[in-house]
Amino acid sequence: MATNFSQLKSNGAKLYDKILEETNKLQSKNFSKNKDDRFWTPTVGKDGNGYSVIRFLPASQGEEMPYVQVWNHGFQGPGGWYIENSLTTLGGKDPVSEFNTRLWNRGDEAGKEQARKQKRRLTYISNIYVVDDPANPDNNGKVFLYRYGKKIFDKIKEAMNPEFKDETAVNPFDLFEGAALKLKIRKVEGYRNYDKSEFGASGPLLKDEAEMETIWGAEYALQEFIDPKLFKSYDELKEKLNRVLNQESVSTSAESLTEDSFVEPAVEVASTPREKATTNTDADEFDFDAFKKLADE
Repeated sequence: MATNFSQLKSNGAKLYDKILEETNKLQSKNFSKNKDDRFWTPTVGKDGNGYSVIRFLPASQGEEMPYVQVWNHGFQGPGGWYIENSLTTLGGKDPVSEFNTRLWNRGDEAGKEQARKQKRRLTYISNIYVVDDPANPDNNGKVFLYRYGKKIFDKIKEAMNPEFKDETAVNPFDLFEGAALKLKIRKVEGYRNYDKSEFGASGPLLKDEAEMETIWGAEYALQEFIDPKLFKSYDELKEKLNRVLNQESVSTSAESLTEDSFVEPAVEVASTPREKATTNTDADEFDFDAFKKLADE
């Protein structure tokens, strides 16, 4: 980890290797939080389309990685809403993941459909610098936290692992040799779609290194979002799951079951009784805050 700005600059290659290693290791692993002004969200028009330019920032002072990832579950059962962070984020066993695996392994379509509706959802959180936010120009030139899903993370991985020989690998999180992401949002079949988003040319964030150091110092720590205090215990989650599903006990086998044990043939959008909770997100993403708001109503 970089402890001063000079070290951050000189360790560019080393930091790139570390980020690339961790990024390639990830198996695709959300965080529940009420409205937080530290977070930036892109704005879309009435047509569902939007455009903005952001720059991902390196790990904040004292931290190794420029992002964290959080799994959670959000669904409604006969006994109410289940909206909780998943213990799989911390590498532990989670009762919903175990139950979903059992449902899937039953082999019948009803079990698979319930498992799909209760599946884990993923969010990444990073620090960003807003280069151009046409709908909210006051955000330009400021540091924010940004919560994003698998589609954007895939864009980052593609930049770091170019497919063709004539493409140069870029670390989007590098202040000096990174690149800005042009967020191009379209509404496709009722969901936000980021497929046309792309990284621009690589280069320093700003010409003035003193200003870049100030920006780096303004970043937010990310480890708070994976603090074990944000996660309920296994027994608490299991009790809530039983209550939401209106059953005495959700049985799990003694063997190690995880939600990664089943592989769905294609991405399917989980249906919800209140469609507005998901109509503003990409099919691969999950608007945890929207679900939590509905559950609190």
